[in-house]
Amino acid sequence: MFMTTGGLNRSHAIQGILTATAHTMLRSEKPDEFSLFDGLFDEVKQDLMKQAQESGADGLIEVRFNTEVVRMNVAPKFLVVHGYGTAIKFPNQKKSE
Repeated sequence: MFMTTGGLNRSHAIQGILTATAHTMLRSEKPDEFSLFDGLFDEVKQDLMKQAQESGADGLIEVRFNTEVVRMNVAPKFLVVHGYGTAIKFPNQKKSE
């Protein structure tokens, strides 16, 4: 199983698009604790890999991530990471005898 942000220069079949989202709330005592994004990225990557394995894919290509800081009028801020990528499967190759 592999994950790449680029394409792949070999034959493959597209299994589908996979998406994952993770979020956390910033505490009012530390409103600028943006280092929490690191853990959210890891969570999204693990979720994408799990979905790919469950769907029988061989890997994920063209993986992209979006980050957001969501501000509510009365509530604290939320950090959100969205991830998506294309699940692919390699064709079975016949062995020569």
